[in-house]
Amino acid sequence: MSYKRLGDYIQLVDNRNKDLAVSNLLGINITKNFMPSVANVSGTDLSKYKIIKKGQFAYSAMQVGRDETIRLSLYTDDEPAIISPAYLVMESKDENELIPEYMMMWFQRPESDRYGWFISDSSVRASLDWDRFCEIEIPIPDITEQRKYVALYKGLLTNQKTYENSLEDLQLICDTYIEDLIKKEPLKRLGEYIEQSDERNRDLETDNLLGISVNKIFIPTKSNKSRLDLSKYKIVRPRQFGYVSVTSRNGEKISIAILDGEAGLVSSTYTVFEVKDFDELLPEYLYLYFQRTEFDRYARFNSWGSARETFDWADMCAIKLPIPSMEKQEAIVTIYHTLETRKRINEQLKESIKPLCPVLMRGVVESMEKELVMR
Repeated sequence: MSYKRLGDYIQLVDNRNKDLAVSNLLGINITKNFMPSVANVSGTDLSKYKIIKKGQFAYSAMQVGRDETIRLSLYTDDEPAIISPAYLVMESKDENELIPEYMMMWFQRPESDRYGWFISDSSVRASLDWDRFCEIEIPIPDITEQRKYVALYKGLLTNQKTYENSLEDLQLICDTYIEDLIKKEPLKRLGEYIEQSDERNRDLETDNLLGISVNKIFIPTKSNKSRLDLSKYKIVRPRQFGYVSVTSRNGEKISIAILDGEAGLVSSTYTVFEVKDFDELLPEYLYLYFQRTEFDRYARFNSWGSARETFDWADMCAIKLPIPSMEKQEAIVTIYHTLETRKRINEQLKESIKPLCPVLMRGVVESMEKELVMR
């Protein structure tokens, strides 16, 4: 076994969505995973987008040097998807010589990212173009060895995915419960149960600067805090909500979240609010209502504006929702807490699996080095 030029084992594929048969538009994130695209494709000619199928790779040659990451992802779903024409689609020429999963394992290594950064060009984007990518050399053992490493890694992934699938069942229980309440319980105006909070960070109590993701959770921001006047930022406290009123972006989702950690700061453009009386409405129950895709559609439909559409505080207060007895709220919130706990465990499982690729690939390299010494 020796290092082989990757370009001898892979080839480009360029199948376009000419008949518009595929509508599932994806992008690649910095962690080498596919994700739903947040691009506004209204009026876009999707026939020019590239189709990617199971066993093929999507590769973004741009910004490898900037991100110090090779944005390469193996597509594993049975149904095809479409990706931006700016991406490259590649595949193994012969899977009896190079297994796609084995190649992906190699590029999961931090060392591969550092090497990609090192050989990227010196343009503004610091790209790693196709020709240079093909010059990368990786150890390619015989197909039996490849299958052994892939089987071990896939076994761990399968166990994690099985656990992850159980989360969908719990989420379905939560969503179905809320939908059933909507049908059976009288609807009440939300504005009677919530109020805004405009507490500013005047004494610089905290510098925990937060934003809200499209997944409706608070996340640390990457803003340079040394250049910001944090005294003007709003404080959000545990069990309070924050939301961004602008809805004409973020992939048709409204950015709203409940804080379950320590106090943080959000931009003064955010709206922060809280439940007036926890004996009448549990914040976690309200958050379950906000998590539904039906609420995203409601917020978008009821947004107003020209250049950008917003779902303002008055619109939030006008929402009508079921507010059942505290006993019923507590029952569904208990399931919600179980779901959130399992989500955290699932993330821990994924984090524990991630370092195994470098370990397994190190075994490949050491085997190769041992073969060379024995010759």
